[in-house]
Amino acid sequence: MTEAAKGRGARSNASGRFEPETVEAFDDGWTGDDARVAPLRTTLTPEHARTIIARNTSPDVGFDRSINPYKGCEHGCIYCYARPSHAFMGLSPGLDFESRLFFKPGAARLLEQELSRPRYICKRIHIGGNTDPYQPVERVLGSTRSILEVMQRFHHPFSVITKSVLIARDADIMGPMGRAGLASACVSITTLDRGLARAMEPRAATPAKRLEAIRRLADAGCPVSVGFAPVIPGLNDHELEAVLEAASKAGATAAFYVALRLPLEIKDLFREWLADARPDRAARVMSLIRQTRGGRDYDPDWSQRMKGTGPVADLIAVRFKAAIKRYCLDRPRVPLDETQFRVPADMKKQMDLFDLPSPISGEGGSRSETEGGLPDAA
Repeated sequence: MTEAAKGRGARSNASGRFEPETVEAFDDGWTGDDARVAPLRTTLTPEHARTIIARNTSPDVGFDRSINPYKGCEHGCIYCYARPSHAFMGLSPGLDFESRLFFKPGAARLLEQELSRPRYICKRIHIGGNTDPYQPVERVLGSTRSILEVMQRFHHPFSVITKSVLIARDADIMGPMGRAGLASACVSITTLDRGLARAMEPRAATPAKRLEAIRRLADAGCPVSVGFAPVIPGLNDHELEAVLEAASKAGATAAFYVALRLPLEIKDLFREWLADARPDRAARVMSLIRQTRGGRDYDPDWSQRMKGTGPVADLIAVRFKAAIKRYCLDRPRVPLDETQFRVPADMKKQMDLFDLPSPISGEGGSRSETEGGLPDAA
């Protein structure tokens, strides 16, 4: 690993796929005997968004709306499916994704406005569907915390997924809301091997800390599931049963898994990491991955992209089904309660200000634009 990439997941910072020019690193002759390169620093940039709730129509995703407090993720997980999104901002899905982060100032205010619209229909909101809402910068910014406080005020159902023990900080919100049927959490654990976790997810919490997060949330009364994701055949698949058993003992009541996906730039980033971090098994791992993807590095077909196909994928599915039954992680999931949602009285008063009589017509604002609330954002 180069000095500049110390503590990071990606081994390079190649230009994104939308850039007209390609930039690649090269060996300029400097060695470890020369002056050290300054470590890669994390930068934070405000993103002045007009909305906070994102929608999706993917048929294999279990929610249609989500909130991502941050873009980019300092955890640096080499396999992260969100990496290619940095290319849309003219940045690299490699080291830029881990070090050039964006946050949304006033996220709580934006959420209050969207939830207060008269036309808003309550459905579960998933927090962290793209990047982790509890990555290290959350300790300073508290953006995710502010969003949960809004959810609590509005009695709005939500789910959260993370790799961080920092989620336990918010057990005072998630516990009561979980007991009321308004919140659930998922903690992702890909391995119990500290060495592999450090190499593959360099700035995420240790496996032991993630188990602690499950325990603390469960003790507070919030339903917790464990995500064995991604399953990487030849690298961590042998730990499937051990991870699920440990999570069950910690208090998890449900589980899921996702097979490794290598779309777009992730393919080259993962290959590069694998050759450096696990050179003894790199060829074998890639061979097994291709066996789950019809001979390719990745097959984006929605009907099978989460689990893969073929004998290797089928064996993983059989093992998973047996393990969740053995460790009591196959209990039926109870949908979160959407009937408790209500707009607080103080927010209704604030929204009324946007429907004052027009100085020209003497009537309320245009219903086609506001429907009694804020204009719809583009």
